Amino acid sequence: MDDPASTENQWYVAATAPRGDEPSRVLKAEDMFGIFDRHGDIYQVSSSEQGLYQGGTRYLSHLELRINGQRPFLLNSTIKKDNSLLAVDMTMPDLYESEVLVIPRGSVHVFRSVVLLSQARHEHLRLVNYGDRTVNLNVEFRFAADYRDIFEVRGVHRPARGTMLTPDIKDDAAILGYRGLDGEMRRTHIQFHWRPDQLNASSCSTALRLGIRDEIHLHVSVSCACDDASVSQGDYYQAIDRIGADTAASRSSVAHIVTSNEQFNDWLGRSAADLDMLVTETSHGPYPYAGVPWFSTPFGRDGIITALQTLWVRPQLAKGVITYLAATQAESLEPERDAEPGKILHEARSGEMAALGEIPFKRYYGTVDATPLFIVLAGHYYRRTGDRAFMETIWPHIERALDWIDHHGDWDGDSFVEYARHSANGLIQQGWKDSNDSVFHADGNLAPAPVALCEVQGYVYEAKLLAAELAELLGRGKWAQRLRQEAAALKKRFNEAFWLDELDTFALALDGDKRCCAVRTSNAGHALFSGIAAPDYARRTAETLLAVESFNGWGIRTVAEGQSRYNPMAYHNGSVWPHDTAIAAMGLARYGFKDKSLKILTGLFEAAVFLDLHRLPELFCGFSRLPGQGPTLYPVACSPQAWASGAVFQLLQGCLGLSFSPEKPQIRFYHPRLPNYLNWLRISNLRFDDGVIDLALTRHAHDVGINVERKEGDIEVTVVV
Repeated sequence: MDDPASTENQWYVAATAPRGDEPSRVLKAEDMFGIFDRHGDIYQVSSSEQGLYQGGTRYLSHLELRINGQRPFLLNSTIKKDNSLLAVDMTMPDLYESEVLVIPRGSVHVFRSVVLLSQARHEHLRLVNYGDRTVNLNVEFRFAADYRDIFEVRGVHRPARGTMLTPDIKDDAAILGYRGLDGEMRRTHIQFHWRPDQLNASSCSTALRLGIRDEIHLHVSVSCACDDASVSQGDYYQAIDRIGADTAASRSSVAHIVTSNEQFNDWLGRSAADLDMLVTETSHGPYPYAGVPWFSTPFGRDGIITALQTLWVRPQLAKGVITYLAATQAESLEPERDAEPGKILHEARSGEMAALGEIPFKRYYGTVDATPLFIVLAGHYYRRTGDRAFMETIWPHIERALDWIDHHGDWDGDSFVEYARHSANGLIQQGWKDSNDSVFHADGNLAPAPVALCEVQGYVYEAKLLAAELAELLGRGKWAQRLRQEAAALKKRFNEAFWLDELDTFALALDGDKRCCAVRTSNAGHALFSGIAAPDYARRTAETLLAVESFNGWGIRTVAEGQSRYNPMAYHNGSVWPHDTAIAAMGLARYGFKDKSLKILTGLFEAAVFLDLHRLPELFCGFSRLPGQGPTLYPVACSPQAWASGAVFQLLQGCLGLSFSPEKPQIRFYHPRLPNYLNWLRISNLRFDDGVIDLALTRHAHDVGINVERKEGDIEVTVVV
C-alpha cells in the first residue's frame, strides 16, 4: 500500500497533527464506512480522518450531539463484538440556569447507538430521566459535509474542487450536495424521524420536557447517494433486523474456533468480526477490502494474502478474490497504469480524483507480487476445496499470469522477476513494502531499478509448483513437467544469488546491477513461507529472524535494529506488521521450527491483549518490548486491517501443521503444537468437500491429541506427531 511516512512519496498519508488519546470507533457496511470518536460524534477538525464515507468520498464531515449546549459526559463506548453496532452510554454534567442547578450530574442517561446499512447511517438516541425533578432539554445535532476525496483527507492537495450545492431544507430533513469536477452529483440526505423545532443547513434543535422516569427515543438517518440514485428509506430497527440476519447467514459457512483462554478467544472473535466487516460483496463475489480508513477498497496483494490466511476457515472468500482478480486482470500494455497483459491488479479506486485521473489508482497494476500470488492462491484453493470445475474456468487466467511472469516480469531473462515503474505517477517500489525508501543497500543508498525482491522469487517458485499441480489435474502434462523444471532451476539459482553468508540471511533484493542489498529484513521470512529456501539456509535465517535485533518481543521488525535506515517509527524500515510476522511464522513452521512459530504467536497475542478492542492494527512501531507496556502505536495505521485480522488464523494453521488433500478427502495435522496458555482448542463447522467436521484438540506434555466430535461425510483425519 502507499507509504504514509516517506515525504518523497506523493501519495503518503499526512500526519500534520497528533491524534487524540482516545481511540476511534469504526463501522463499515458494503462500500460505506464511518469513523467516529468515542461519543459517536464526527468532530469537524481539518486534520481528522473522522467522517462518513461512501465510494471514496466523505459525505459527512461533521456530526455532533449537544444537549443544552453541552457535550454529555462519556460513561462507556464500545463496538459490539460482531462489529455491527456502536453503543455509547453518556450522562449530563451539572447544568445551571442563573446559578441555579436545574439538571444534577448523572440524573439524565443519554444512550446512543449507531449502525450502517445500505449506504445509510442509522442512529437511535434514548434519553431517560432518573432524577427527582422534571427537566427541560434542548437536543441539538450539528452537521456538515465537505465531500472531500479520501486522498484529500490523506493530505493530497487539489488545485481545484467542484461546487457545493445550496442545501435543500425540509420540515424534517436537510439535503446537502456537491457537484464534482467529474460531473457527479453527490448528496447527503439527513433525515430526522420527528419534526424538529428548528432546522437549517448546519444544525437541528428540538426542545423536550422529560418528566421523572420518562424516556424519549429519537432516530436520525443519514443516506449517501450519487447522481439520481435513490436514498435508503429504511430505519434503525429495520437495519438492526437485516444486519442480524446477514451476520447469521455469513457465519453459517465459516469454521468457528474457541479455546480454553478467554483473552485468546477475544482476539479470535475480534479478528473474525473485523474480517466479516471488511469483506464486501462485489459483482464477482466477496472481497476483503484492505483496511479502514485509507484502504477501504480492493487491493490485489492484500486480498490474496487475507484469503490465504483464512483459507482453512472460510474458503469461499478465496473464491471471491480469485474471481474478482481474474475479471480485472490486465489485458493490454498501458504504461500510465503500470499494466501489462496478464498482470494482476494492485488496487481499484472510486471517487472524484480517480475518475478525473488526478490519482493513477482507478485501476492500477503497479505491483510485482500480486501476479504470482494469484496463482499461489488458486493452487491452495484447489487443495482446500477440490473444486476442479472452478479451476477449469480460471486456468486461462493462470496461463496469462504465468506468461506475465516469464516475459514482462523477467526483464532480462535471468529467471528472476523484477520491477521498475512505467507510470510517472505510479509507485516507485512495487513489492509489499512500497515506501520509496524501502529497498536499499547496506550503506543506506537506495537500490536502482529494476529490483528483484527476495520474497517475490519465492512466490514465483511456489506459483510454478502449484500451477504444475493444476496443469496435471487438467490434463496438461507437458505444462506440469516444464513448470516443475523451471521451479527447481529457480530454487537453485535463488539460493546461490540471494544468500548472504556473513549475515545469516537472504538479501533483501538484487538491484538493477545484480548487486545484493545486504540488509537483514523480514523479507527473508517469506522465503521460508514459499519453501524456496534451502534447508540449512532456512535454519540460519530462522535464528536471524528471532534474534533480538529482529524480534522486538511482539513481532518481527521489517528492518532489523542496527541496519542502515532502521527506524522503529518508519512505515516499512523498522516497524512490525502483523501479517508480515505471521507469514514468517508460517514459514518457520513449514521448516519444522514450531517453537519459534509459537513464540511469534505468543508475541502477537500479547500485543492484542494490550490493544483497544483486542484488535491488531495494520502495523505498530518496532521499539523493543518493555515490561508492563504495550506496543507503541503507529500514528496513521489502518485499524481494522484485513491481513492484520487474518494473522491469527494463519498463525494457528502453522502451529497445528494443518493442511488439506482433496483426493481423499483428508485433513492433515503435521506435528501439531499449542502454546502453554491454550489447554484445548475446538474447531467446529469445518467444511470440506461435501462434509463437515468438528474437532477437539487437547494439549499434552509433548504433543496434541485430536478427537473427532462430529463428522458428516467421508472425511479422513490424519495426525503426524
